Amino acid sequence: MIEQSLPTIDPAIKAYYDRAPEESRLEHGASQLEELRTRELILRYAPQPPATVLDVGGAAGVYAFWLAERGYDVHLVDATPRLVDVARDRNEGATHRLASCAVGDARALSQARESADMVLLLGPLYHLVQAHGRHAALTEAARVLRAGGVLVAAGISRWASTLDGLSRELLGDPQFARIVERDLVDGHHQNPTTRLDYFTTAYFHRPEDLRQEVLDAGFAVEGLFGVEGPGWILPDLLDRWKDPARREIILHVARALESEREVIGSSAHLVVVGRKGGTR
Repeated sequence: MIEQSLPTIDPAIKAYYDRAPEESRLEHGASQLEELRTRELILRYAPQPPATVLDVGGAAGVYAFWLAERGYDVHLVDATPRLVDVARDRNEGATHRLASCAVGDARALSQARESADMVLLLGPLYHLVQAHGRHAALTEAARVLRAGGVLVAAGISRWASTLDGLSRELLGDPQFARIVERDLVDGHHQNPTTRLDYFTTAYFHRPEDLRQEVLDAGFAVEGLFGVEGPGWILPDLLDRWKDPARREIILHVARALESEREVIGSSAHLVVVGRKGGTR
């Protein structure tokens, strides 16, 4: 596959991923809950291997390598050259290798029409802060999917920073409080500080808005889910996570509430599943 030219990426977003250890983020804290539940949702809708998966915004390949190990033919695309380089290094020593790793733009993919059975968009939609950019990424996903193919797309909840601030007692910081105020008004998350844990430029969705964007791109929506449930804000989450019985309770609650409209947005992350060529 021919490498694309470097995509246009917000300098603040690139600077964040050049500094933040995204390649290991899911190994720590509440992100462990995010990873496990995201895997569950992917497998619930994934076609049987060996199917072709395009992981758009796949960073250093945490889900891509996992799917390759399960027998899928996986192509990884990300807008951040540093993370693609990490993925390529990992691929050199992987037992189950990715079919390709490339720098690319979710809004203008180099893959051929109807060349994939499943597309993951687990990052691009919340870093494309303008609606037209998100629509372009979703229509590109539709273009490269075969008829009946599956889209698994993630968003960040409109209320994620508010709940994070409550859990970590960050709302006493006037700078963080101002970030949260803007998030609640229009979902446009901007971090003017140097703190990596305040995240970077992003768009935070209301659950039904994420669902509507996928519908507007021509997909049939088969599910809208809260990923973590409310457990991610527990101050003693790490202690509970280390105990298998207590961990299972957290997961049980997340699964039980995943589709309850009134509480979906209490999760930090949202997942919507769409199918190309289905009936609305």
